Amino acid sequence: MSQNYDSQTWFSQGNALYDVGRFEGAIARFDKFLKVQPDHYEAWTQRGFALYELGFHEEAIASFDRAIRINAKYALAWHGKGIAQAKLGRYEEAIDSFSRSLKLDPTDSKAWYNQGHAYSCLYRYAEAIASFDRSVELKPDNYRVWYSRAVALSSSRRYNDALTSLDTALAIKPSCHYAWSYRGMVLSKLNRHPEAIMSFEKSLKYQPDNANAWYGKACSFAMQGESDLALKNLHRALVLSPNLYRVMAQTDASFDNIRQHPEFQTLLQT
Repeated sequence: MSQNYDSQTWFSQGNALYDVGRFEGAIARFDKFLKVQPDHYEAWTQRGFALYELGFHEEAIASFDRAIRINAKYALAWHGKGIAQAKLGRYEEAIDSFSRSLKLDPTDSKAWYNQGHAYSCLYRYAEAIASFDRSVELKPDNYRVWYSRAVALSSSRRYNDALTSLDTALAIKPSCHYAWSYRGMVLSKLNRHPEAIMSFEKSLKYQPDNANAWYGKACSFAMQGESDLALKNLHRALVLSPNLYRVMAQTDASFDNIRQHPEFQTLLQT
């Protein structure tokens, strides 16, 4: 009885340490607990999540697998396994794990979201959008899902639908700088450049070193023939992230109007 009491204490301590981000300590407590109660699938699952948080993704999968062998109907273990598989780029396997999790618990909005992300990584946007749709049906106030849904819609060239999804995300979290930046990109695709510039400026209000927003502004100004403003904003983007945006600008059709401008050519050679 005393040993059982001690083991329950280790399990409780493991959960408490996990909750405050002390993952190594949590794993140590779960290991002690599992020596006494090796068939406790919830402990194996929590241990898997702690390993995942530390970046030990293969070890996390092994821990989730131990939980699944004990109780194959524990949805959270399948969900955790899918997250770790996705982190390793094993998206097909991750989708299978998320699918198994969702058959057991179709009300898990996070599992629908993570499944959507895995589909997006495989460029399977229709399935991604369907998963994101299920996620926001269950939890409509999650701005990250609305944002990810917008990215999938935009990748499917459904720009107006993407814009609506971004507006929903921003209504939930107006300070989401990357959503403002992506909104600017979508508006640019729709040739609504003045509105796009306003969106990029909103992004920069919340994140002044967002190189993507500076680059987006440069593209929109260039498309409107405003070469001086385009070059000024491109320069800011290149200061923040020279390698990425110098390569992008070399082939970006947005800059065709100013490609022969001496300052543009100097920026790309610097």
